[in-house]
Amino acid sequence: MKMRVWLMLFYGSIFLSGCASFQVDTDVQAGQQAFLIGNNEQALAYFQSAAQKDPKYIYGTALRQNIWSYVGRAQYAVGRFSEARTALQKSLLLEQNNRDIARLYLGLTMARSGDRQQGLGEIESGMKGIHEWLEYITEAHRFSFGQFWDPRREIRTAIQSDLAMLSGKDIDWQRLIADGEWVGKRLEEESDLARRDERTDLDRDSGGNDGQR
Repeated sequence: MKMRVWLMLFYGSIFLSGCASFQVDTDVQAGQQAFLIGNNEQALAYFQSAAQKDPKYIYGTALRQNIWSYVGRAQYAVGRFSEARTALQKSLLLEQNNRDIARLYLGLTMARSGDRQQGLGEIESGMKGIHEWLEYITEAHRFSFGQFWDPRREIRTAIQSDLAMLSGKDIDWQRLIADGEWVGKRLEEESDLARRDERTDLDRDSGGNDGQR
């Protein structure tokens, strides 16, 4: 009898854990889609809900990001710069995730808050990291999922242009901030596009193999 009760409690806890994880996944995916179309207040609500449920949540496969990166970027998008800075700094302390996007947005947050000198270093570091990451993914995994990331080099070309500007004396801050925001959002879009294109390619190969049998 005791063993039966223990098993019921054990499997019940697994079921509840699975439900909670599914809900966090749902919140983050909904928040990501809202963020991409510019519905930033709604995106923030979804991301904060996910962070409350699982503050250590990591989203993505090739491009892994923790929930505080998403919270911070959404707070930045709605103009809550002080809160965004706290969330993005928290994001950078967590392991097992790509820090470059959070670092880029931390720099943008600092620049918009008046701390341009420190913000400049974070923006430059974030852009360099994103460029290096894309170079690595597209080369090391060029025969698999890497071929679907930034195939026309649009993101890397934009980053190179901004890094060239940063190496000079005159910095166009309006352009730099706008470009930084574009790079951050475009990389998020690329994550979805790469996943979709990889799935389409796998489905095509699977269909082709079935036809040959």
